[in-house]
Order: sequence, then structure tokens, then C-alpha cells
Amino acid sequence: MQVLHVFIKNPRLGQVKTRLAATMGAEEALRIYQYLLEQTKAVSLSSTAERWLWYSELPEQEDGWESHLFQKKQQASGDLGRRMSAAFEAAFAAGAEKAVLIGSDCPYLRPELLEQAFLALEKEDVVIGPTFDGGYYLIGMRRWLPELFEGIPWSTETVFSETLQRMEAIGVAGVFLDRLADIDEESDWRAFQEGGGGF
Repeated sequence: MQVLHVFIKNPRLGQVKTRLAATMGAEEALRIYQYLLEQTKAVSLSSTAERWLWYSELPEQEDGWESHLFQKKQQASGDLGRRMSAAFEAAFAAGAEKAVLIGSDCPYLRPELLEQAFLALEKEDVVIGPTFDGGYYLIGMRRWLPELFEGIPWSTETVFSETLQRMEAIGVAGVFLDRLADIDEESDWRAFQEGGGGF
């Protein structure tokens, strides 16, 4: 069994894309986030893995993410690392042989990258898709490695480098996918639009 974890925030006005909202307003930030959710959903549906959709709050039923296509779950409490770690722990406890996790901030993510991620786990323990701002848009593994999520300074430019240090410390090798951009700031969104994306 393969599991694709999809982490999303419940789309609430004033509670998503706060850095975008700071310069573009909360309503526009919500509209952009809903667009990003649609892009994430489309890419997720390209995967033949089981799709586990993790909400930041209680799962919503009539929200466009069909329950027969996505197993809806609520993220664990704690920081981002604790929540991601718990998702992987649950997948492997359920019998998964490979699990990949993506967020909902990267409109550049393509179906072939998801395919590459699962294929990479045939040979290595970890696969990561790094972002230009020092984080990552995808992480996958074929066994639970909680060390990769403990004590990481989330939402900083050192997330990826710190994760590499953890991998080295516990002796696991990784495969790295194309480096992509997240949508966090207004400049990120403008660059995406100038490249032909967006609405």
C-alpha cells in the first residue's frame, strides 16, 4: 500500500496565507488559497496511492474534496513537525510500504513529480522536494523516521538544511526532486502569474 498525505488548512477568511493577506488583503488571500487547493487536488488525483487528506481543523464534508476519493482526517495537535510525523506514523501503522506528504502552497507541483517520489522510495528511505526559500514542498519515506521532524525551526530558511543534517545523523540517504517555489508572499504570487499561472 502507498499513501499520499495531503496537508491543508481549512479555508477560513483571515486564517490562511497571512503573509499574502498582509499586503493583498484577507479576501484576496483566501481566494488565492482556494485556487491553490484546487491545484493541489488536481495533482493529488493523478496519484494511484491512497489519498489521506489532513485538515488543520475538523474535516469538512461538502467542500469539493470527495469522500470517496480522499480519506478525510484531522491533523494531530502540536507544531508542524509533530503533525507530519503523526501522519507518517499512522500510515505505516496501517500497513503502508511508502508514504509521501505534500502541502497546499506549491502550484508548480506536477503529477510526474509525485510519481518520481514514489519511485525513489524503491531504493532510498527518504525523498524530498526542496523549495527556493529553504523549506520543502514534499517529503516521503518508506519507514517512520520521527527524528526528521523533531526540533526543526519550521517556517524558516533552514528547514531543508536542518532536515539534511538529521538524515546524515541517523544514517539515511535521500533522493531530491526539482527545486520549486511556494506561494507565501505577494511577490511569489506575482511571479507565478507572470509565468502564466493563476487566475
